[in-house]
Amino acid sequence: MNGSKAIGKVYLVGAGPGDPGLLTVKGKTLLEHADVVVYDALVSPQILDKINPQAERIHAGKRRGRHSLEQAKTTQILIEKAQDWAVVVRLKGGDPFVFGRGGEEMEDLIAAGVPVEVVPGVTSGIAAPAYAGIPLTHRKYSSSVTFVTGHEAVGKYRPQVNWEAIARGSETIAIYMGVHNLGDIVRQLTEAGLSPQTPIALIRWGTRSDQEELIATLETIAQKVESSGFEAPAIAVIGNVVNLHEVLCTTRPAVF
Repeated sequence: MNGSKAIGKVYLVGAGPGDPGLLTVKGKTLLEHADVVVYDALVSPQILDKINPQAERIHAGKRRGRHSLEQAKTTQILIEKAQDWAVVVRLKGGDPFVFGRGGEEMEDLIAAGVPVEVVPGVTSGIAAPAYAGIPLTHRKYSSSVTFVTGHEAVGKYRPQVNWEAIARGSETIAIYMGVHNLGDIVRQLTEAGLSPQTPIALIRWGTRSDQEELIATLETIAQKVESSGFEAPAIAVIGNVVNLHEVLCTTRPAVF
């Protein structure tokens, strides 16, 4: 680790889920003035186009089975770049603090004596269902929602998500990164008491112009995924609010 005092600041910026129109004004301003941008795989090309043309770009994306940079290396790069540059942006898809490892990176930066600031972004678990005409809460259908990851890290603080508690405690469930483990997740939810007829929506490339939805029930979703070839990345939404998709998804929001 470079022991010299940092001259710059690292900004953990949420890029939002894909539609560049959902990037915050503060995030856009930082990209336009950045000296270095370390960005993730799921950041849309339209948002990358907003980066200062003179800025150094470093791809640190993580996709299942394909890591451009290991997490420790990514943090080390941020620390080193802050020794030489005033504005270092760590650009993350969605929100840095919602399944984005932003908390881990911020801890390490603070421990290294690097000034750091988080700039929140719109998370895909809210935006993707909204663009699909699925409100996560609705007075007639759901007064509670749980956000949960379907892809857990090895060696984490507890061995697994308590799907039984989630099935019993929430009327809407929004699952990030759950497509690859969907069969096991559905099994645990139904064993915990959720009806096999519970609606589920998979939303791929949420808020982008090529957003796709797959609507089914817990009983039929595995077959539909296989027959359609539906793939990650996608958000899964489970609950009766999914039934509003047919009513509310009459037009596509404009993607700027």
